[in-house]
Amino acid sequence: MASGEEERAVADSPERVSGEIPSGWQANIIAFACHYCAFAAADLAGVMRLSYSPNVKVVRLPCTGKLDHSYVLRAFERGIDGVFVAG
Repeated sequence: MASGEEERAVADSPERVSGEIPSGWQANIIAFACHYCAFAAADLAGVMRLSYSPNVKVVRLPCTGKLDHSYVLRAFERGIDGVFVAG
């Protein structure tokens, strides 16, 4: 198939046309958190035995100012559904 034909085949697939979210689906989220602010809050939540969904992965950064746009783009390229940046 040519590239254009493949794109049309994917666009016409039943999953794309229906627009419905499959039952049981959960978004994969990556959270970039500042070490001194947001990560400290996430750590405190763990100390208090509060839980959050296991499909949320937290990445500690020295500072959110250290976050490069390529990290966010790379996360989406690797299949992450959402990115959360907290400082």
